[in-house]
Amino acid sequence: MKIATRVIAVITVAVLTAMPVLAAEPADKPGVTIFATGGTIAGSSKSNTDTTNYTSGDIGVQQLLDAVPELEDVATVTGEQIANTGSSNIDQAILLKLSKAINKQLATPDTHGVVVTHGTDTLEETGFFLDLTVDSDKPVVMVGAMRPATAISADGPFNLLEAVTLAASDKAMGRGAMIVINDRIGSAFYTTKTNAIMLDTFKAIEQGYLGAFVSSQPHFYYEPAEPTNKPSFDISNIDSLPKVDILYGYQDAESSLLTAAIDNGAKGIVLASTGNGSVPKRMEEAVKKAMADGIPVIRSTRTGNGIVSPKEMGIGSGVYNPQKARILLMLVLSQTDDMEKIRGYFE
Repeated sequence: MKIATRVIAVITVAVLTAMPVLAAEPADKPGVTIFATGGTIAGSSKSNTDTTNYTSGDIGVQQLLDAVPELEDVATVTGEQIANTGSSNIDQAILLKLSKAINKQLATPDTHGVVVTHGTDTLEETGFFLDLTVDSDKPVVMVGAMRPATAISADGPFNLLEAVTLAASDKAMGRGAMIVINDRIGSAFYTTKTNAIMLDTFKAIEQGYLGAFVSSQPHFYYEPAEPTNKPSFDISNIDSLPKVDILYGYQDAESSLLTAAIDNGAKGIVLASTGNGSVPKRMEEAVKKAMADGIPVIRSTRTGNGIVSPKEMGIGSGVYNPQKARILLMLVLSQTDDMEKIRGYFE
């Protein structure tokens, strides 16, 4: 009886050992949509050592996806071509189209996050615009490249993989729009381009990075948090934004350009002024007249960093550099022309 039992046990083990092991069904990968707008990441050149005289926006979104097959390992990725141009050509029509498309996409339950491929020259402006106009806690990730796709050691493919990985990560929820370039994760609210051609150009000097990538995985330094007094805007029913111009501050600057901008239809002016938003005496009367006529004049700084404080002249830009102050003022003017309310958004 003992022998028979032992024989049955041996046969059972042999049968179980011979049976194929059924692998567990893999969990569904997060859905990530890439909205392509062009830029260096989609650029090409006849020379693989050319990193400055290439053609931006020469490659379509499908080619970008095909170049990084590793994307399939981290997400279920789809792509949509919003535009295909250098980012100096991005305008408010593209911004509004992009924001509306992202809001619609993030409202679908199968979408975990979105990635926007973009030229680096104005990437921070688009990222800032999306940070203020996308109504979702899901990740919105801006990504670009400093070297075209045809260059030796092109940075675009790895940047794109990290951006999609971030958009697919639960850790990225509730952090607003982000910028991913050169292994760093920055807040689109604060991050700016600081160098014309180097890879480590995107920084938030005062506020720092949100995190970094380690072996292709995001590591955050902080829990999710919003910038202080961060505004938001509903652009779902907006087809155009008021015209706002930026004027650069310098020695001998006169008021003629400010007057010309207003005569040309500007509904608001941003001064990229010296220091703490200084206004030269020769411009003071023009600034006062513009403010009295209902044309807000925002005093920002050309220095690249710092908070521009309130003064009697114009409206201090607070934490916003000139290009972001312009984006914010366009959105504010689409909602109100009350000068004190406008001041409240900045000061």
